[in-house]
Amino acid sequence: MDNKEEMLKIERSIGYILRIGVIVSAVIILIGMVLLFFQPTTNQVPSSLELIFNGILQLNGEAFIVLGLFCLILTPVLRVVVSIFAFGKEKDYLYVIITLIVLVILVIGMSLGLVEK
Repeated sequence: MDNKEEMLKIERSIGYILRIGVIVSAVIILIGMVLLFFQPTTNQVPSSLELIFNGILQLNGEAFIVLGLFCLILTPVLRVVVSIFAFGKEKDYLYVIITLIVLVILVIGMSLGLVEK
């Protein structure tokens, strides 16, 4: 029974991570939309982390929106990372290996996306 309760706690934690990630992303995007409404810009949409953070320092609405989308994309990746620890705690090493492979594929895909721009 103790193991089931522990897994239920881990599953709830994963659910909280997903909810918080979506809420934080939505708030950041909403801030960007409000900024964009009051300060419309004709700047190019920031496409690198450096341009995003510089845009945030300048209160550029487009930069906030891109950051919110970036956070939204990273939310399921964080869920994969937490799942690795959950499966490790369960001593389910087959799923740890499978989830590590999924994480590596995600990281490679994101890295290739950064290179392709």
